[in-house]
Amino acid sequence: MAKATFPHLGPYTRVFADLLTRLGHDVVVPKPPTRQTLSYGTVHGPEFACLPLKICLGTYIEALEEGADLIVTTGGVGPCRAGLYATVQREILRSLGYEFEMIVLEPLRRHPARLLRAIHRLNAKRLPPWRLASEALLCWQKIQGIDRVQRELLRIRPREVRFGGADRIFRRGVRTIAEAPTRREAAKAVDEVLDAMGAVPIDSSRDPVRVGIVGEIYVLLEPASNLNIERILGELGVEVHRSIFLTNWTEENVVREGDNQTARDAAAPYLDEMIGGHGQDTVGHTVLYARQGLDGVIQMAPFTCIPEIVACSILPAVSKAEDIPVITFFFDEQTGEAGLRTRLEAFVDLLVRRRERRRSQEAVGAMG
Repeated sequence: MAKATFPHLGPYTRVFADLLTRLGHDVVVPKPPTRQTLSYGTVHGPEFACLPLKICLGTYIEALEEGADLIVTTGGVGPCRAGLYATVQREILRSLGYEFEMIVLEPLRRHPARLLRAIHRLNAKRLPPWRLASEALLCWQKIQGIDRVQRELLRIRPREVRFGGADRIFRRGVRTIAEAPTRREAAKAVDEVLDAMGAVPIDSSRDPVRVGIVGEIYVLLEPASNLNIERILGELGVEVHRSIFLTNWTEENVVREGDNQTARDAAAPYLDEMIGGHGQDTVGHTVLYARQGLDGVIQMAPFTCIPEIVACSILPAVSKAEDIPVITFFFDEQTGEAGLRTRLEAFVDLLVRRRERRRSQEAVGAMG
């Protein structure tokens, strides 16, 4: 029986591990990436490859050392280099002497035959189609539940009386949701986690600034790649609105490919064509966040990410036209938490002062 592994992806990791187990695999669950993980990818990966390639390469090396012999990963299409990463990683790992099989899940609408062959190879138990569909629905329900809980976590963090309680509930809850054996049990687990979060003492008098986070999907979804920026922002009293969760990304790019039209329509006056990755969505979501009244936007991306570099060059015009402050963070192996926190503190202070000034001006205007 193959021992399977896959890229670590934040709170969704245990859901994917549970799915592979149900399909008949022993699973080497990838550990949360550390500096050591990144160092493996940095040493063996191309120098100018972006952060996701290096982190995932390091994750695979750690898993292969623990006995994994099957890597499950994703492909891609379009100008973004991510679609080529599986091939590059395969060649690097084989040059290092590792023996393994790699299954690449390609986009359904672009490569349906390849995807079906990959699913057949993953179905180690040879489950009938209706069972496969049932397992996929259970996995999808768990992902939806985790995203519901994440949104509540982002709302509670800046309002907690004692910071950290909601995070502890979230970590325990993710494991319970991921290990639920049925859809009914998964729904029950989600409700229990939300109830527990609802009992966390909060200061309802607080009025946190609201910040939208936009950018490249892996850096947004994997906390290890962004130095847990959402937690830092919560600690600084910021309510985070993230543009990408796994559910909305899947619905817009897999279930109904190309369905993210609202953001792309908003981006059109500034960037009216697909440039790969999430560049167009980054611009569009920044426009939408400005029009929804958020106080600021943070763009996050791997260093050397071409689509996000293009978006970054356009965002100053968006910031000026839509009247919303924007700051960009590019992440690589040199990025440190101290420098990140310092820049965040300054940005949050700017947003708080800006909001206070605007409210004072509005109050004076209302008086006459």
